[in-house]
Amino acid sequence: DTLTQALGLTDKHIHYFNDSAVGIHHLMLLDYQRLVNDAAKADIEITIASGFRSFERQHLIWNNKFTGKTPIKDANDNVVDITRLTELEIVKAILLFSALPGASRHHWGCDIDVYAPNLLGNNTLQLEPWEYANSGPMAKLFSWLKINAGSYGFYFPYDMYRGGVAAEPWHLSYTPLAKEYQSSLTLDNLHNLL
Repeated sequence: DTLTQALGLTDKHIHYFNDSAVGIHHLMLLDYQRLVNDAAKADIEITIASGFRSFERQHLIWNNKFTGKTPIKDANDNVVDITRLTELEIVKAILLFSALPGASRHHWGCDIDVYAPNLLGNNTLQLEPWEYANSGPMAKLFSWLKINAGSYGFYFPYDMYRGGVAAEPWHLSYTPLAKEYQSSLTLDNLHNLL
């Protein structure tokens, strides 16, 4: 059901690409493929860096950041020294770029992080805002998506910082499905899960 999917507890709604672990909601597959095909005409190879994420995967990401196994970065791309923070401050620092398990839009399968490997050159993808800025390797991709993504049903849910999640110019959401999942995700549902 929609709530089980919204919380990342099932992947029955996910289409996995070939032998890859990357998957997206099966109902957005055609529009995603149209987006990819049309971007290719502009010499942009759209590729998914991260698609569907289960509750367990988001839980692992969260715990690795909370325990210091994975660095937490601030809005200026600096590593946060968690030894100087209270537990609540660590939680707030993580929430800038990572959702609580059960609250990630990636659980829905209709939210994807994208990049264009043909634009990277010799760089390694970091999924950081500077890469998508005017002088970054993903500037052409971001510019093309700002103009065209809406034609395929996609939008940027984190197009700017609004006091919660940092801007993520790589994060696309498929509007028809995202609205449905967002309305099913309530604080009570999340509280009961956690």
